[in-house]
Amino acid sequence: MGSADTQLPSDMLAVQAIAYSQPPKVNRVPVPSVGQLGGQDILLKTAVASLCHTDLMVLDGVFQSKLPITMSHEGTGIVVAVGNQVSDFKVGDRVMTGIKVHACGKCINCNPQNGEDWNQYCWESEGAVGLMACDGAFAEYHIADSKESSHVPDSIPFAIAAPLACAGVTVYRAVLTSQVKEGGLLAIVGAGGGLGHFGIQFARARGIKVIAIEARDEALEICRKLGAEHVLDVREGKAEVVKKVHALTEGQGVEAVVNVSDHPTSAALSAAITRTHGTVIQAAQPTEVCVPFQDIVLRDVTIKGTMLGGRGVAQEMLEVVARHNIKAETQVFHGLEEVPNMVELSRAGKLKGKAICIVDSNLR
Repeated sequence: MGSADTQLPSDMLAVQAIAYSQPPKVNRVPVPSVGQLGGQDILLKTAVASLCHTDLMVLDGVFQSKLPITMSHEGTGIVVAVGNQVSDFKVGDRVMTGIKVHACGKCINCNPQNGEDWNQYCWESEGAVGLMACDGAFAEYHIADSKESSHVPDSIPFAIAAPLACAGVTVYRAVLTSQVKEGGLLAIVGAGGGLGHFGIQFARARGIKVIAIEARDEALEICRKLGAEHVLDVREGKAEVVKKVHALTEGQGVEAVVNVSDHPTSAALSAAITRTHGTVIQAAQPTEVCVPFQDIVLRDVTIKGTMLGGRGVAQEMLEVVARHNIKAETQVFHGLEEVPNMVELSRAGKLKGKAICIVDSNLR
C-alpha cells in the first residue's frame, strides 16, 4: 500500500477533543499504520501544528464532529510513508497539510468551468483534517491527503508554514478576491490578528497599500511594524473610523475591505468604510453577519464570502512567502502537552500572535 523510511512506533501522543464544551485531553493513541493509508494519502511525522479559532468551534460542537477527534487543521511535517497512488510526494518531502480530505472529484466545485479556485468548497468530500471525520495535526504523526497538500520550500521554517495552512491561505485568497490592483488601497479589519497580519504582508507584496484597522494596542503595533500605510484604532468609534477612511480616500471610502474580525460589529464597520459599488470580503466566521441595509442596499456594496484556498492557491502563497520573506507573528509552545494551555489562553484572549506548537523540535 505504501512505503516508509523508518520503523514507526506503535503509539504516540495526540491532543483530542473528547467531549463538547470540555477542554481537550492529551492521550496516547495508536500511530496510523502504513496499511491505513488510502491510495492518495501521505503519512507525516508532525513538525509544527498551530491553533485556529476553528479548533475552538470543534470543542464547542459547532461542526458536530464525531468524538474523539485529534485537533488542528494547521499542520506541517515530513513524509514518512505514501499511498500507492501518490505521484507528487515522496518520503522525506516537507509538507503543509491540506484541510479537505478526499474531495469527490465530480461536482462543480471540483471541476469549475471558469477556472475558479473552488475545490475547497466540495461538500461531498470525506471530511476535513481535525474538524470533521479525520484526525488532525496535534499528534506526533498525522495523515494528509496528497491532492490537497503543498510542498513547503526549504527556505520556509515549519513554524511559519503551519499557520499558513488555514489562516495564511484564507487571507491570501481574500486579498486575491478583493481584486485590488497594484497601487490600490485595501482596508483590513482585524489586521493585527492571526489572519490579518498575513493579509498586510500579502497585500504589500502585491504593491497594494493597506489601511489596517484594529482594537488592541499590541495588534496596532503589529500593523505598524509590518508596514501598513495607515493604522486606525476602532476604539475611537465607528463614526471616527469612517471619517478617517473618507479623509484618506477623497470622501469615497475604499474599493474593498477584507474582514477577518469575528467581532459582532466588524461587518457593519467594513461596509460603512467601503465606497459605493465596492466589495466587502468576509472571511471571518461570527455566528451572524449583521450589516445595516443602508450600507449595502443604498450604496450597492457587495458582501462576498471566502473560505480557504485550493492547493494551487496554497502553493502559490508559499512561493510568495518565500520570495517576500513573509513572517508569522507567533506565540510558541513546546510539546503537545502545552496544547490545553494554548486553548485556555485563546479562550481568555491572552494569546500574543498565532499560537503554534513545536511537536518535534528536530524538524525545522
